Amino acid sequence: MSTFSTTANISNIQVKNKVLSDTMRLLSYTLVFGGLSSWFSIVSGAGFGSAMVSSIAAIAVIWFVLPRTQDSNKGILTAFAVAGLLGYSLGPMLAYYLAMPNGASLVMQALTGTGVSFFAISFYAQNTKKDFSFLNGMIFFAMIGVIVLSLVNVFLIESSFVSLAISFVVVLLMGAYMLSQMSAIINGGETNYISATVGLYLALHNMFASLLHILGAFSDD
Repeated sequence: MSTFSTTANISNIQVKNKVLSDTMRLLSYTLVFGGLSSWFSIVSGAGFGSAMVSSIAAIAVIWFVLPRTQDSNKGILTAFAVAGLLGYSLGPMLAYYLAMPNGASLVMQALTGTGVSFFAISFYAQNTKKDFSFLNGMIFFAMIGVIVLSLVNVFLIESSFVSLAISFVVVLLMGAYMLSQMSAIINGGETNYISATVGLYLALHNMFASLLHILGAFSDD
C-alpha cells in the first residue's frame, strides 16, 4: 500500500512539473510571437480601429475556439492566434508612446515591471505552495466592475483620473490572477498547459498595457 502511494505521489509530481514546464515553454514562444506581431503592427501603421478589431477577435478566439481546441495540438495554434491578435492590438499604443521623447524608456520600464512582477509572483507561488484559487471569484467580479466603469468613463465621465485609477486596479487584478493561475499549475489544479498559457499571456498583456499607461501619465512628456 505504501509503495503504491509513493508511486502515485511521484507520478502526480511528474504531471505537475510537466504542466509547468510545458506552460512556461509555450508562454515564452507566444510572447516572442506576440512581440513580432506588435512590431508588424507598428511598421505597418495600424490604427486604433484595427487594434480594437484585433482585440475583439482575440476575445472571440478565447471564448469560442480555445475551449474546443485546448485538449489537442490545434490548441497550440489557438494560443499563437491569441498572442498574434493581442500583440497586433498593442501596435498603435506602442507607436503613440514611442513617438514621445522618452517613449522607448517608458516601454522598457513597462516591460521590465511586467517581467519582474511575473517572476516574483511565480517565485512566491512556487515556494509557498498555497492554494490561491479563492481569489478567482473576487477577480472575476472585480473585472466585471472594471469593464463597466471603463465603459461609463469612455461614454459619460471622460476622466483621465478615472482612467488612471482603472489602470492601477487592472495591474493589481492581473497580478492576483497570475498568482492564482501559477498556484493552480504548481498544485495540480490546472492540468491543461494550453489554457494556462493563454490565461497567463492575457494577464501579462493587460498588465503591460496598464503599466505603460500609468508610466505615461506620470511622465513629464
